[in-house]
Amino acid sequence: MKSAVETLNPTRVRLTVEVPFEELKDSLDAAYKKINQQVTVKGFRKGKIPARVIDQRFGRGAVLEEAVNDALPKFYTEAVNEAELNVLGQPEVDITELKDNETLNFTAEVDVRPSIEIPDYSGIEVEVDAIEVSDEDVDKAVEELRERFASTSPVERAAEDGDVVTIDLEAKVEGEVLEDGVASGVSYTIGSGELLEGIDDAVKGLEAGGEATFTSELKGGSAAGKEAEVTVKVTQVAARELPSLDDDFAQLASEFDTLDELKADSRKRLENMKQYDQATQAQERVLEKLLELVEVPVPEKLLADEIQTRTHNLEHHQLGQMGLDLDKYLEIQGKSREEFDDETKEQAEKGIKTQFVLDELVNKEKLNVNQEELTEHLMRRAQSSGMSPDQFAQAVVEGGQVPMLVGEVARGKALAVVVEAATVKDTNGEVVDLEDEDDETAETVEATSDSAEEKTEA
Repeated sequence: MKSAVETLNPTRVRLTVEVPFEELKDSLDAAYKKINQQVTVKGFRKGKIPARVIDQRFGRGAVLEEAVNDALPKFYTEAVNEAELNVLGQPEVDITELKDNETLNFTAEVDVRPSIEIPDYSGIEVEVDAIEVSDEDVDKAVEELRERFASTSPVERAAEDGDVVTIDLEAKVEGEVLEDGVASGVSYTIGSGELLEGIDDAVKGLEAGGEATFTSELKGGSAAGKEAEVTVKVTQVAARELPSLDDDFAQLASEFDTLDELKADSRKRLENMKQYDQATQAQERVLEKLLELVEVPVPEKLLADEIQTRTHNLEHHQLGQMGLDLDKYLEIQGKSREEFDDETKEQAEKGIKTQFVLDELVNKEKLNVNQEELTEHLMRRAQSSGMSPDQFAQAVVEGGQVPMLVGEVARGKALAVVVEAATVKDTNGEVVDLEDEDDETAETVEATSDSAEEKTEA
């Protein structure tokens, strides 16, 4: 077999392959054997029909077609390996010449990973938010904790803001009660915004036994997005009572003995959260700077497939769970379809470029992923997916996604290398010391790359 490579553009090549006919022998034998098992010829036992009889009865062309279909993947793979190509996706194959007992010639056009030159990234500088926790931030956190320990008691008066009402609901669309539009005994805190728009105004001022009717757009269910006439009946009004903000509350709501200790712990927790946010912000901004430094051509088909995948996932998974379609989602977001398409393309392109650049960095820096790192990443992914580690690990293995997880960890380590080399300052001008953040960088890379990985590993 002889092969040659022609570069069509930085991300696509054409392979020209010439195969001497004798190299098709194994595939021809396999073709005759397969046809033998599929056909019946009078006077011959099944599977024992001579090749010449098959040629006469079914045509040599049928045998050649079967043999070529069997042989093409093998010769294509050999040509790819011989040229040391890093291919993406499936090739477009064209048989240019097939002469019986002489030769098989074919071409294969396929996308390839572009050649990327990683520049010196040690000069990258980014600015991030400073870690500042005010007394107001601490007071707000403690107040939120206090809200969680609030108690309620029924009252005989009209409902007010902040009260918890027990209500029955009935929704009608075009005069018909919806099958899924009736609910009883629903607990609702007035002013929380957790139910239908307009319900707060409807229930405020009502006592137990009172009812009101209002119009609202349904957020979910069989009539999501439609205007409905909603009747709400209040069956109970309860006032919320907050515990006193003192040492007794600290002992009730935490492991601390005093309110001051609780506040100090709340401050520390807020600082840790802001530190995590600061690290994530640094990684995202360093990645942005790195991508600006590198010229990364993106294969057109890969980009088109990625855009399609992202749009499909949004429409049929995320929005579907919310009871919305894409048009309604765009209306809520205040975006046109053109703006949405532009944003999706930009995100897809960034995801592909991120993966290409970080994969090149993995190779350049010779980064490896050990079992402990992979296990830690798997545990975090399992937690975020709502599955147990064992269930998630089984799904990963059965789905052949172990290489994908290894890639996520490796790219996270590659980004960590760049972040470590960069200069990160906060808005106060102080240099930020980012310790080992491999786990967080893996999450940053995962969020940016999204579904591009599965296609580039095809």
